[in-house]
Amino acid sequence: MRFATWNVNSVKARLPRLLEWLDTTKPDVLCLQETKVGEDAFPSDEAGELGYEVAAYGQGRWNGVALLSRVGLDEVRKGFAGEPGYPDPEARAISARAGGIRFWSIYVPNGRTPDDPHYTYKLSWLSALRSALTAEIDAGPLVLAGDFNVAPTDDDVWDPAVFVGSTHVTPPEREALSGLRSAGLQDIVGRPMKGDHPFTYWDYRAGMFHQNKGMRIDLVYATPSVAGRVTDAVVDREARKGKGPSDHAPIVVDLADAAS
Repeated sequence: MRFATWNVNSVKARLPRLLEWLDTTKPDVLCLQETKVGEDAFPSDEAGELGYEVAAYGQGRWNGVALLSRVGLDEVRKGFAGEPGYPDPEARAISARAGGIRFWSIYVPNGRTPDDPHYTYKLSWLSALRSALTAEIDAGPLVLAGDFNVAPTDDDVWDPAVFVGSTHVTPPEREALSGLRSAGLQDIVGRPMKGDHPFTYWDYRAGMFHQNKGMRIDLVYATPSVAGRVTDAVVDREARKGKGPSDHAPIVVDLADAAS
């Protein structure tokens, strides 16, 4: 089984690239973030022509998450119990069962700056997510994937000194990630196609991508029953190249068949 996660930074703007990538990479399940379309506007027909069933959760030009699957989608849920809003709940989480695994696609709030109310919202959102996941982690195989907007360690940013005083690297954010792992999830780190760091995001500013000045903020967390099946995981840096790319690269994970 193959699954992937990708912040596409507007599914409409990236649609030709997304469809080509789907046709070439052929993930069985894809978790998408920052789709920036309402549910009725999601290109489900185009994905369907490639054999994908779609579950989308969106609110127009902001946020938006989706799941695409060639192995079915059951028990689709939008959002989660206890999810805080800003001020109302946003389209940041969707989950469903596919191929015997419960997949979550999440787009964690950015936080903006540590003294901004959005930062408090981010921490509250992550805390509520951990509470919502507790029962599901115990219930069976689970993958939590998406844009977490947090770099887990200093090794996950190109220059820690540049990020002093910024979001994405503060101790409370990293403690929130640690809380998810301590709840029963393991970090599946994709191998980089270039360099020593598996960065997944590079700012659009000139030179950032080519100099590999990036961050690892797109993550795949999985229960041990899934993590133990991983045969390969890679950051598809090629998808960040070319004309009009997303500023994020997808992570592609291959699993061995489940034990009978």
